[in-house]
Amino acid sequence: MPQLRLALNQIDSTVGDIAANVEAIVRWTRHSAEQGAHLVAFPEMVLTGYPVEDLALRSSFVEASRAALHSLAARLADEGFGELPVIVGYLDRSETAQPKYGQPAGAPQNAAAVLHGGRVALTFAKHHLPNYGVFDEFRYFVPGDTMPVVRVHGIDVALAICEDLWQDGGRVPAARSAGAGLLLSVNASPYERDKDDTRLELVRKRAQEAGCTTAYLAMIGGQDELVFDGDSIVVDRDGEVVARAPQFAEGCVVLDLDLPAGAAEPVTGVVDDGLRIERLVVSEEPLPPYEVELTGGYAERLDDDEEVYSALVVGLRAYVAKNGFRSVLVGLSGGIDSALVAAIACDAVGAQNVYGVSMPSKYSSDHSKGDAAELARRTGLNFRTVPIEPMFDAYMSSLGLTGLAEENLQSRLRGTMLMAVSNQEGHIVLAPGNKSELAVGYSTLYGDSVGAYGPIKDVYKTSVFRLAEWRNRAAAERGQTPPIPESSITKPPSAELRPGQVDTDSLPDYPVLDAILERYVDRDEGADTIVAAGFDRELVVKTLRMVDTAEYKRRQYPPGTKISAKGFGKDRRLPITNGWREHA
Repeated sequence: MPQLRLALNQIDSTVGDIAANVEAIVRWTRHSAEQGAHLVAFPEMVLTGYPVEDLALRSSFVEASRAALHSLAARLADEGFGELPVIVGYLDRSETAQPKYGQPAGAPQNAAAVLHGGRVALTFAKHHLPNYGVFDEFRYFVPGDTMPVVRVHGIDVALAICEDLWQDGGRVPAARSAGAGLLLSVNASPYERDKDDTRLELVRKRAQEAGCTTAYLAMIGGQDELVFDGDSIVVDRDGEVVARAPQFAEGCVVLDLDLPAGAAEPVTGVVDDGLRIERLVVSEEPLPPYEVELTGGYAERLDDDEEVYSALVVGLRAYVAKNGFRSVLVGLSGGIDSALVAAIACDAVGAQNVYGVSMPSKYSSDHSKGDAAELARRTGLNFRTVPIEPMFDAYMSSLGLTGLAEENLQSRLRGTMLMAVSNQEGHIVLAPGNKSELAVGYSTLYGDSVGAYGPIKDVYKTSVFRLAEWRNRAAAERGQTPPIPESSITKPPSAELRPGQVDTDSLPDYPVLDAILERYVDRDEGADTIVAAGFDRELVVKTLRMVDTAEYKRRQYPPGTKISAKGFGKDRRLPITNGWREHA
């Protein structure tokens, strides 16, 4: 059988930084060539970064992408890679789409190109456009209508982009109709918990439907709230895994594939879903047998807690670095949430770039103050203590606040202090709120909700405890000091805004609360369905009411890493002014 050495570059890119993305493509193409690759691929929209959102509607940005693509093709040839076909995702526009109501202005396209011989030899656009969850591609793009097939050393390689594999029909059956020996899909599929298992089964299924070896190339890194976890996969036509890349790691998978030769008289014309086959012949001559065969390898999967923790680290690191910051600031209460955020921050940007502030009030317990200091000692982060009691007394003497207003004042004083230090010293503030608190509004606007980024905003409280325990256990297994004090994990959660306060004064036990929230928020189950699952009706009604009335708070919370199928933000869009109550 003919052979092909394929290089899948699982790399990161930055939205809008086209020049830096070009440099990365050139660098990784050089690496691929040094490994003897005959076909090189990069992820979806790697040239512009992904997702570009409304940048797709700016003609200047579209034209910058198109111009950079042609310059890149010429540069690759100048650097000696002209005969090496390179597949690059980029932002294009349709030359044929006519302007019409309901279509994005300028007819932009989520596209990819084959660069060869110093020119853009073939282009194609994503056929299936996702319009669910965080995806708004009907808003931004018009679909492609071709079935691109490139012949490399006598092997026909069909090309697709991300959603083309996730949806039935389209390019997968078209690849079979075209007689492809390899189906290669370039992707920027965001991370979600447990998605790696779903992804593997998808690729296996599509390989069997396409009747050929299938390669799924994924992106790595972070963009605002999204994390991309890599996990590129190659399976044979029977669905057996040939190679699998690491999760949350940039790199190049190079492997040799034995693939069927393309037909002497290849299929032409229109095939499945009205797709028109568009062919490019790069080379007809088969390769001689390899002296040493490259297998690509198989990276072991991370366990569930390590996977989620890694996503949180990658998401924060990307947000800090790509926005030009170097250091972060965390308010350390001695509680579990701020402790986990601090541990994530130390792993993401280095303890020397993490600044922690303990801001005790007269209600702060000695053990909480001690736990904050102990966390700093264990991790090596920069630490200071600034009591808020003098400021609190000044406000109280002027305003005479009581009850909830008095409690919230303490939180807002801490938020003001953190933002003042941020302005003075140039750190970005990390908000420590978790998904359980955000769901029910158990946070103070302009208090504990201040910040530039919320690393655990999509993590339920029960998972916060589990991740903290995992991080400590992982440290111990490596012979390191566990970063989080044990008492931060074992003591009852409390905001410590009044004497003897604990979270369960206002909320159900977290395991019960999170189980209800997961059904209502993540699965969109109604009150009757949740009660039928065994939960107390009065508790369900109370919880759902808290969720429904806290939407205005969530809108004002900073962005944070998305790890679930439905995080607060683009995934879940509900009106603030809303008279409907599911539990009525």
